[in-house]
Amino acid sequence: MFTEQGPTVRELAVQALSSIERGYDLLAPKFDHTPYRTPDRVLDAVTNEVRRLGPFDTGLDVCCGTGAGVGVLRRLCRERVVGVDFSAGMLAEARAAFPPEGERPAEEAPAGEGPAVDWVRADARSLPFAPAFDLALSFGAFGHFLPAERFGLFAEVHGSLRPGGQFVFPIGAPPPVGSRAYWTLLGFDAAMRVRNALWRPQFVMYYRTFRLGDVLEDLTRAGFAVRLMPLTELGRRPDGSPRARLVVATRE
Repeated sequence: MFTEQGPTVRELAVQALSSIERGYDLLAPKFDHTPYRTPDRVLDAVTNEVRRLGPFDTGLDVCCGTGAGVGVLRRLCRERVVGVDFSAGMLAEARAAFPPEGERPAEEAPAGEGPAVDWVRADARSLPFAPAFDLALSFGAFGHFLPAERFGLFAEVHGSLRPGGQFVFPIGAPPPVGSRAYWTLLGFDAAMRVRNALWRPQFVMYYRTFRLGDVLEDLTRAGFAVRLMPLTELGRRPDGSPRARLVVATRE
């Protein structure tokens, strides 16, 4: 499905009937050949906007998956970058793409070039870090957390940042009511709710539960000062508003 290198319909069905962790372990080898990977244009737009907020020494990719966000952090951070995820399969793919410094072939890792990269297997709802990072980011993972878990997730990120550290992530404008995208997302979420009502273990993945107003409230409750920056590289809607914004949450 999606490309010749991507997962088959059967493989996606098996994943969807698994737990989140097991499902991503299964999908990991083919994940980057699906539309689920954050597009490069989004990664580039975020990189360009966040660069204005720096400089940064240390960065954390929350729910890093196969490492797309770590690729962004390597362009922004000078000393150390860490990717954290609870799927061993996804971390294995990420490690292969961005091996830790001691595991890189000498010809691929000239001395002093780029930050050190490390990988940590952990649940983002219980991050094992002291306040050590200047920058944290996340791409495409928030649908895996129920609204009741969101404040706790943000509090964990807050506790991993140094004072003045920033937590950034893109958030898209909601599709117009009645549009094809609106009905597609509504239908997907409805199907997932039916699946989770009838099947265990649950596979939490919803597209319509991460509403901007609620997100800003939870970030503020977690101790962040929050502002929004338009991601103009990703275009504007017919009414002139940006198609996506960058949420910038600063630990005070």
